[in-house]
Amino acid sequence: MTFDSRLLSGIGVLSAVVEAGSFARAGEAMGLTQPAVSRAVARLEERIGIRIFNRTARAISLTDEGRRFYEAVSPHLASIEDAAVAAGGNKASVRGRLRVNTDGTFGHYLLASRIGEFLDRHPDLSVEMNVRDRMGDLVADGFDVAIRFGEPEPSSLKARLLLETRVLTCASADYVTRHGEPSHPGDLTSGHRCLLIRDPSTGRPFEWEFRRGGEVVPLAAAGRLMVNDTGSLLGACLGGVGIAQLLELYAKELVASGKVILLLPNWAEETFPLYAYHHTTHLVSAKVRAFLDFVRDITM
Repeated sequence: MTFDSRLLSGIGVLSAVVEAGSFARAGEAMGLTQPAVSRAVARLEERIGIRIFNRTARAISLTDEGRRFYEAVSPHLASIEDAAVAAGGNKASVRGRLRVNTDGTFGHYLLASRIGEFLDRHPDLSVEMNVRDRMGDLVADGFDVAIRFGEPEPSSLKARLLLETRVLTCASADYVTRHGEPSHPGDLTSGHRCLLIRDPSTGRPFEWEFRRGGEVVPLAAAGRLMVNDTGSLLGACLGGVGIAQLLELYAKELVASGKVILLLPNWAEETFPLYAYHHTTHLVSAKVRAFLDFVRDITM
């Protein structure tokens, strides 16, 4: 297959469709009509010999072959853009739109309050931040990068460990006044109310575990309230409803200010990891590299 400019143009249209989620929205972003976008994709499919999209009356989605093709070419598009900017002498090589997929804990309690600093650093960049329970399909949904807590699930994506934050067991002063302070993890099984949070990957509550040195105490935490997001968990904890396990990354300020009391401090050696995910390639775009550097800065 010989290369011509029409192939590169078609790949650019493909990238716009994946990011926009439809031919019509991609056309609006590129200044093209929907039929023109559809024809460009059809020509690309004919050129490379695969069907890129599954098309229905209501939605489009990448085929398996289309996903593999897009994963292979999209980083090169970003590198071409970076090279063009550098060749033009523009120092602001971090530009365009960055689509970020994040869980609620990181998105609400750290990223949203600090993202202004990132935008100030890169005035030619815009960011679309999507908070989701599950990461989903990063490629098919058109995301550049994802930031998620928890161990990585099997995936073709590149997973990069950013940090491991301690799991803190906390309660409000009002709760401790009414129910007392436990002196051992085993005390939580009797006379205490544990606040549970649902694991979106299993539908069951996250398990509790306490670590001290080499000693590990798993706990079948029981409670009458289970929530599915950190905001509800934190609100119930601050309201004196029960004892919660919170991540130190956002709870340390609450402990320092006295809004919550750290319980069982000698048993707080369990950690929970934070990972960044991006497409599997050694070619990482300038905007993704800049964002990962920023996330490392604000989580140190």
